[in-house]
Amino acid sequence: MTSLGAVFRPQLAPERLRSVARLADDAGLDELWLWEDCFREGGISTAAAALAWTERVRVGVGLLPVPLRNVAITAMEAASLHRMFPGRAILGVGHGVQDWMGQVGARVESPLTLLREHLLALRALLGGERVTVDGRYVKLDDVALDWPPEGAHGGVLAGATGPRSLRLTGEAADGTILTASTNAEGVRRARQLVEEGRAAAGRGTGPHHVVVYLLTATGPDAAARLRAELTAEGDDAVPDLGVAGDAGAVAKAVERLAEAGADSVVLQPTADEPDPEGFVRFAAEEVRPLVPMPR
Repeated sequence: MTSLGAVFRPQLAPERLRSVARLADDAGLDELWLWEDCFREGGISTAAAALAWTERVRVGVGLLPVPLRNVAITAMEAASLHRMFPGRAILGVGHGVQDWMGQVGARVESPLTLLREHLLALRALLGGERVTVDGRYVKLDDVALDWPPEGAHGGVLAGATGPRSLRLTGEAADGTILTASTNAEGVRRARQLVEEGRAAAGRGTGPHHVVVYLLTATGPDAAARLRAELTAEGDDAVPDLGVAGDAGAVAKAVERLAEAGADSVVLQPTADEPDPEGFVRFAAEEVRPLVPMPR
């Protein structure tokens, strides 16, 4: 069973978020996802606003770039969201786009080492542990949250693309976020690599939530808009990537990703989507009824 979401792309002005979030909530969409792309909206501030404006929709952030954040701050903000909006916040972290990290003086020599250290410390802090660690990048001295999350909170997700980062998400994260450059075969391969990481870390057979974005276009010029974005991103040679068409075509693409191992499929509109509110309504009211409901 698959959760269905949609992205509020950060190319949209922050003041557009309120109408999109409320529409997603009212229309019955499972998840609304936000990005912390440099140098646009902040991930935590927009997530907090979206959660406060809504009642039931889950709000995800994918991703928070860890070079920009002390892990204690990430843990404090995440815990606050989980306590204020139980069961509705989904937070993912990643090593960030390296060019952007360089622009702000935050680029590190080993992004994977930083991500591993950040994930392990963040999960421990959110689990209520008192943490002392002297890593290459993460250093904490007897740190514990006064207000850790109460009960289950869905864990910490991490973004990954290559084999090493995918194994790392299995080793150190509770879920994995895959970009829209991932087709069904890519999801299967990612699942395999994640499981290799879990096995190497001795993490057993518990759940590991996989989220994948699906580049989606609908309307009379959908095929042309999809093709233009795939070409601009250099993904036009990847087979079965993205979907253009009506609700039935989109639902079939969602099902292909779900069958390959995705737990959540998040429809990602093209950057030139002319009607963001209409896109969310399309996802919730036309595509959602055609996709098996989540457990």
